[in-house]
Amino acid sequence: MRIAITREVSEAIVHCQLTYLERAPIDVELARLQHQHYEACLESLGCAVQRLPADQDMPDSVFVEDIVVILDEIAVIARPGAKIRRLEIPGVAAALEPYRRLLRIVPPGTLDGGDVLQIGRRLFVGQSERTNRSGIQQLQRLLKPFGYSVEGVQIRGCLHLKSAVTLVAGDILLVSPNWVDSRAFGHKRIIEVHPSEQQAANALWIDPFVIYPSAYPATQDRMERAGLQLKTLDVSEFAKAEGGVTCCSLIINV
Repeated sequence: MRIAITREVSEAIVHCQLTYLERAPIDVELARLQHQHYEACLESLGCAVQRLPADQDMPDSVFVEDIVVILDEIAVIARPGAKIRRLEIPGVAAALEPYRRLLRIVPPGTLDGGDVLQIGRRLFVGQSERTNRSGIQQLQRLLKPFGYSVEGVQIRGCLHLKSAVTLVAGDILLVSPNWVDSRAFGHKRIIEVHPSEQQAANALWIDPFVIYPSAYPATQDRMERAGLQLKTLDVSEFAKAEGGVTCCSLIINV
């Protein structure tokens, strides 16, 4: 059984944190409609959606992925690099308590869940503006007893590691090569995003399907030619907030 924890879109999303995009107007009602379609897609793939309420003091709270790293044995509550996002922690932590033992990143560490890419027992962590060395070292110490390795990865020109690379099948990575060096991940099969679609590397794999933004048709074609089964969605309003399809849910295997 899979649980998908999501959070409703706050009206305050128009004041979201931005690092590399120019601010563009976000249509809140359209964002809410797109989010409903996203949740419906999760349900169609067998996920039981557990929705948390919106909060007007939390502009980025729809992007629940950044608040925690979920593994089979435990969950690690992150400490987001943007201070305002730490207000989101109590609600997400309370939702996770029935499913996982919770560990925590503490000061001076910062860690965004969007910087963490799991490939089997290896976790790759983006060294970004939101995740610092202490956060990576703490995650390494917390997970070592459970048999996981943690490795820092350099990224450039994007918000999070999973802006630049995501796992789209057991042995296939979708990579934006201008933002991360795929050699950091070992001998995996690589699909590079189309050169005209550098922001196209964020995809959510829910075996055997991949949830993917409809805004990147050229990269979509590359993925389908590789044999992947895609469920495409319009997530244009979340893209304006530097968000993607992995950001908007926490998938828990129960």
